[in-house]
Amino acid sequence: MNILSIQSHVAYGHVGNSAAVFALQRLGIEVWPVHTVQLSNHAGYPTARGQAFGADAIRDVVRGLAERDALKACDGVLSGYIGSAETGAAVLDAVGQVRRANSGARYCCDPVMGDADSIYVPPGVVEFMRTRAVLAADVVTPNHSELDLLTGGSTKTVADALAAAGALRALGPRVVLVTSLATEDTPADAIDLLACDDKGRFRLRTPRLPIPVHGAGDLIAALFFAHLLRTHSLPEALSLSASSVFGIIRRTAEAGGGELTLIQAQDELVRPTQKFRPEPL
Repeated sequence: MNILSIQSHVAYGHVGNSAAVFALQRLGIEVWPVHTVQLSNHAGYPTARGQAFGADAIRDVVRGLAERDALKACDGVLSGYIGSAETGAAVLDAVGQVRRANSGARYCCDPVMGDADSIYVPPGVVEFMRTRAVLAADVVTPNHSELDLLTGGSTKTVADALAAAGALRALGPRVVLVTSLATEDTPADAIDLLACDDKGRFRLRTPRLPIPVHGAGDLIAALFFAHLLRTHSLPEALSLSASSVFGIIRRTAEAGGGELTLIQAQDELVRPTQKFRPEPL
C-alpha cells in the first residue's frame, strides 16, 4: 500500500508527518511525505523555528512524483495541517492528479484547525476546509471542536454529534471519524470517538489519560485511514486505531508525559496491549 501524506513536519517530537510517517511504515505501508511546514517543534513550546512551504512547493514535489509515474500506484492521499487556503488548493490539486491516475484512490482530510482552547490556523483556512476540502474528501477526521467549526453548530449530546456527522456526510465524504468527543453522556474519566459510514454508526470509549498530548489526532487519522483502506471495515479500523493510540498515550503517561513515546511504544501500532471495541449506535 502507498499513501501520499501532505501535512506538517517537526524535527523534535511527533506531530503531523512526524507522527504519521513512522506509524504507517511500522504497519508495512510505503509513505510519500510532503511537508506543508517544517519546524523545529510544535507550537505548544515558547518558540518554534522553521518555515512554511508555499503552494508552489507542494505542487512541485507532487509533479516530481507524477514524472516518476508513481501516482497510479498511490492508494490514498492523507492531508493534515495546511498553512493557507492556497496551500490547501495545492493539496486538492494533488488529490485530483492521484484520482486521475488511479480511480480507486481515496482521500482522507484531517481538518486540522484547532481544539477546545483555540483556533490555530491562519485566516481563510477554516472557510477552505468548510467549502472545499470536506467536499472533496472520502474520509474526514475532525476532533470535537473541528466538527463544530465545520458544521457551524455546538454538539453537546451524542444526538448532536450524529447529526453533525450526518451533515458532513451529506456534503460528500462517505466516512466521518470524530475524535476527542466529550458530550453530556461522556463520563469525566473517559473520552469518546464517533464513526459513521453508509453501513452504520459507532462509538468507542476509552479511559481519559491525565496528560496533555500533541500529535494524537494526527496519529489516529493516519492509522484509521490506513486500517480502513486495508480492512474495508469501519468498526475494525476504529478499534485498531483507537487501541494503538491509547496504548501509546498510556506509555507516554508512564514515561512522565511530554512528547508522544511513539518510537519506544511502537509495538502498540501492530499489537495493541489493550483492545477496545466500538458499540453500534
